[in-house]
Amino acid sequence: MNIQFNPEDFKSKRPFHVEPTNIVSVNDDMQRVTDEASAMNKRIHYYSRLTSPADRALIAPDHVLPAPDEIYVYSPLGTAFKVDSCTDGYGKNSSTVTIFMIWNTMMGTSILSIPWGIKQAGFICGIILILLMGTLTLYCCYRVVKSRKTIPLIDTSNWEFPDVCKYYFGSFGQWSSLLFSMVSLVGAMVVYWVLMSNFLFNTGKFIYNFVHDINVTDIVPGTNGSNKVICPSAASSHPLQNSSVMFSSGNNTGFELFEKWWNKSETVPFYLIAVLLPLLNLKSPSFFAKFNVLGTVSVVYLVFLVSVKAARLGIHLEYNWFTANEFFVPDFRILFPQLTGVLTLAFFIHNCVITLLQNNKNQENNVRDLSIAYFLVGLTYLYVGVIIFASFPSPPLSKECIEQNFLDNFPSDDIMSFVARIFLLFQMITVYPLLGYLARVQLLRQFFGNPYPSIFHVLILNVAIVGAGVAMARFYPNIGGIIRYSGATCGLAFVFVYPSLIYVISLRRAGQLTWPALIVHVFIILLGLANLIAQFLL
Repeated sequence: MNIQFNPEDFKSKRPFHVEPTNIVSVNDDMQRVTDEASAMNKRIHYYSRLTSPADRALIAPDHVLPAPDEIYVYSPLGTAFKVDSCTDGYGKNSSTVTIFMIWNTMMGTSILSIPWGIKQAGFICGIILILLMGTLTLYCCYRVVKSRKTIPLIDTSNWEFPDVCKYYFGSFGQWSSLLFSMVSLVGAMVVYWVLMSNFLFNTGKFIYNFVHDINVTDIVPGTNGSNKVICPSAASSHPLQNSSVMFSSGNNTGFELFEKWWNKSETVPFYLIAVLLPLLNLKSPSFFAKFNVLGTVSVVYLVFLVSVKAARLGIHLEYNWFTANEFFVPDFRILFPQLTGVLTLAFFIHNCVITLLQNNKNQENNVRDLSIAYFLVGLTYLYVGVIIFASFPSPPLSKECIEQNFLDNFPSDDIMSFVARIFLLFQMITVYPLLGYLARVQLLRQFFGNPYPSIFHVLILNVAIVGAGVAMARFYPNIGGIIRYSGATCGLAFVFVYPSLIYVISLRRAGQLTWPALIVHVFIILLGLANLIAQFLL
């Protein structure tokens, strides 16, 4: 067992002497406790009893502390594990690896809705909001990273942010952080189910038409030529769910039967159950963690797709500050909170950022690396959102046609979009069990003390989560709406309220609270509350 500690914190660690019990080292060689170690242990206990355990005034001096390679951590099971020296930091990841790990973790399905969010807010307003929300969420994330250091006299080296919330707010902080964490997880799983249904439908449609050599045109307005862009929302009132018609001679019965049983909202969401529900019931989804690289590949390919499409379509912009016309939207719109809701989830990493940064070799660079990661994420969102919005062909299509999933603006027979959907579908199938595992661990361990109390408990939880995904894919397949609602809800707690409250309380306890600091952080809390309320009003 390899346990690593910050070398600067050795003075707060107490070495343990276990009289007749063996010490187990890393290489499992059995070692007896020496007389010298026993004497050293008694000296440490002597210093620790000169005052109360909470008082660090009489901490053991350096000359009686053991060398780093002699520290052991005692287990109640009667075993002591050797603590490895970690003179170069907490973990082994370089700053570059840490930065791209945060970038890869933060980049998710929200990127598909950024162009739609910019359309809802207006072009200029959307760019400003991405910059402001990125800066604000970065500051709140910084407050999360520093939150453990606000707690005195307690070893918080293994704490996560929910543990800090429990320390400051008691059981309310514990249960509320669990609730909002579940909202973010289940919200992400619902969005995944809607997108997987979409990608599976379009992929199956492309393969069927290709195999049967069927020429299909979508009954929706669109551009002509090889770089076709469509406007599905303009045909939303059409009675055909699959919105396609076949041009061919002969019997169309097979095609009609395919369209009946391969329907985006009525059948395909149910087909996914057969694949994903069994995977959710696995005790450990560690196998799927090996496919995390697909997330990076998918994002890189999306950036490539956006660049190629923009080069072929050109730039179509017209600046109308507050008035709309037939083809363009205003640059500032009252619907801008819909983008802030999406961005809250797009920049959300606050519930796991401490864990990610603990693996950084150079702990003194945590703030710098976090800032660079946020900059790269914001740059990626800006690039994809701005390029898709600017290159959307207006005229002949209106900017209002930009879909909540911008891939829906490309027909199912578009080769580049087909490849993107394949990448994203496979990535989401591998990530979905990991999200389900995290939800199971957080919820069932809290209630039953065991993340896998029985197959019955796990099955009930997974059926409920899958049922929510199927229901949304069937009746409300709007990923932009789902993302902004879940993002504003979980963001209220983890992004805006808890980091600001904890910082204000810690300053007050230290006697360092000033009016400017209080006003700024109360304003941040009010922004989070207004962000949530606005999602239900607009």
